[in-house]
Amino acid sequence: MKYFTREVKIGLAGVIALAMLFIGINFLKGINLFQSSQSYYVSFQNAKGLAKSSPVYADGYNIGIVRNILYNYNKPGEVIVEIQVNNALRIPKGSSAELISEMLGGCTMNLLLANNPRERCEPGDTLIGKETTGLMDQAATLVPQVEQILGKVDTLLTALNQLAADRNLAQIMQNTEAVTRNLNQSTVQLNRLLSKDMPMLTRTFNQAGQNITELTGNLKQLNFQATLDKANTTLGHVEQMTAKLNRKDNSLGLLLNDTLLYSNLNNTIGSANLLLMDLKEHPKRYVHFSVFGKKDK
Repeated sequence: MKYFTREVKIGLAGVIALAMLFIGINFLKGINLFQSSQSYYVSFQNAKGLAKSSPVYADGYNIGIVRNILYNYNKPGEVIVEIQVNNALRIPKGSSAELISEMLGGCTMNLLLANNPRERCEPGDTLIGKETTGLMDQAATLVPQVEQILGKVDTLLTALNQLAADRNLAQIMQNTEAVTRNLNQSTVQLNRLLSKDMPMLTRTFNQAGQNITELTGNLKQLNFQATLDKANTTLGHVEQMTAKLNRKDNSLGLLLNDTLLYSNLNNTIGSANLLLMDLKEHPKRYVHFSVFGKKDK
């Protein structure tokens, strides 16, 4: 008991406190001192703000942390990242790692495990790091396009403001309202036409169709051949009469074709006309009338 003096107890308490502080700090960093682990190295061209104690994921599961980040001064442009993973993890050969930028800054590492169940990497081997375009990198490439879109939106808003300030817009709206009312009235009239007048028109068309059908039936019953025969006979008679009128062996033919008879008739009518004119001018030459009888010359 004489060995556990006050000074020894204070020293032991300090050592225990320092040990607990060390364990606590490593626990906050994600390092489990009571769990066996193994280290691997990953080579990147750009660390992209990767920090120590950042988690390392494989298939979305946290399998370790970043222990250290070293810049390879012997080979500029290369960054070596030391990762500590669970001892139970078997990394197949051909696996690689990628850095994914987070929305709020920083980045995380994701192991891309190869499909090689026979060969695996040994602790201390170096994996190849790949650069991927994260959400923030894509957003950076979209910034110029967004700026162009904003310029177009600004132009569009300016045009809309000018259109809204135009005094003709109110008149256009009134005209549009009037056109809408007219369309509504036209729609009502069209509905009325379809509900009232269309059935009547349909019945009329149906009746007309029935009449046409009856007329077609009556036409089918007519003897067209007999009608055509009668027409041919009539045309034959007309042809015979025309032929007789063209000949001079009949009265009508002579009257129509004999020019001498026409001249004689024309002269006779002229003489009769002169006689009537002379009778009108000198009636006493042809008519004698006396109350007391005939007077001797």
